Amino acid sequence: MTDNALRQAHEILTASPLIDAHNDLPYVIRIDRQAQGDPALYRLDERRNSGDTDIPRLREGRVAAQFWAAFVPPKEPQPASYALQQIALIRRMNAAYPQAFLPGLRAADVSRAKRAGKIASFITIENGAAIENRLDSLNAYYDLGVRLMTLCHNSTLDWVDSATDAPRSNGLSDFGRAVIARMNDLGMIVDCAHVSDQAMHQALDASRAPIVFSHSNARALCDHRRNVPDDVLARVAENGALVMATFVPDFICQRSKDWMAALKDAWGKTPDGIDPDILVPAREKEIGAWPRGSLNQYCDHLDYLRARVGADHIGIGSDFFGGPQGEGLKDVACFPHIFAELIRRGWPKADLKKLAGQNFLRVFRAVEKAAR
Repeated sequence: MTDNALRQAHEILTASPLIDAHNDLPYVIRIDRQAQGDPALYRLDERRNSGDTDIPRLREGRVAAQFWAAFVPPKEPQPASYALQQIALIRRMNAAYPQAFLPGLRAADVSRAKRAGKIASFITIENGAAIENRLDSLNAYYDLGVRLMTLCHNSTLDWVDSATDAPRSNGLSDFGRAVIARMNDLGMIVDCAHVSDQAMHQALDASRAPIVFSHSNARALCDHRRNVPDDVLARVAENGALVMATFVPDFICQRSKDWMAALKDAWGKTPDGIDPDILVPAREKEIGAWPRGSLNQYCDHLDYLRARVGADHIGIGSDFFGGPQGEGLKDVACFPHIFAELIRRGWPKADLKKLAGQNFLRVFRAVEKAAR
């Protein structure tokens, strides 16, 4: 039997660009035993039996634009060098597969890539440790093509508090506000996905351009520090911001978060020396299967966010990272199935197009306009 909702989803995503704000494939390529950081050796042009991202599945998932994270591990002793290596890897990835990727620098490149039958490929930095406490580093990264920066990762920095670490600045320091001002001046999108609640509020106060939460869900549905609380959601529309719902099991499903608590520290992150690949199977053997959440529960977050912040302020940030995801969310081919489920829930076509990419393009254009 033909799935009418899935057919409609494909039609919507063919006509309107789908933008995913966060994918950690560059880090996956870096640590892959065979590729060892070489995108050509990773064979992205082939449908892989492992992992979650390759070109055939990106096309199957109707992805029009992908923001790739140049992720910098929280305790990396040379964060700028690490970020530069990851940026170079993304640029090599674009060069290795020019038939698939069009390097993106502006919002207009999304439609330009779509017309050319390619995927717009954007560079982001995940973890502001990469600037090494220098504002001029932001200028250099912008010149290298970086168009979005996640202010921190799982560890607090000198100038911004992480959601999953002890605070130092009660949110943002004066330098942290200067970072946001410089990003605004350059036309670089401010991403608060990993920051503390106080830093979320302060970034909303400080930024003269819309900000994004590139891979975060609703805390009211899953009580994880990485998710966005209702008091912040209440301020999203006034900034023009976006909350971009993510696939991470512990951010979708309260049962997953509770099940994993024994393997996490008090802040909800995996401590040093803990190997989930060993301990998760052992815990499953002891207490039963890890409840990773599902596509339906993910759509519950989208329902909630649309109701709280409005259809103009939501998006998608998968956070595929090569690890396990919930039922129905295993790889980048899943996006049409999300939209099919939302169609079954009665979402109008206009709201689905906004979720897919129109909202992000509106933010991107506003950030470009705010640049000096």
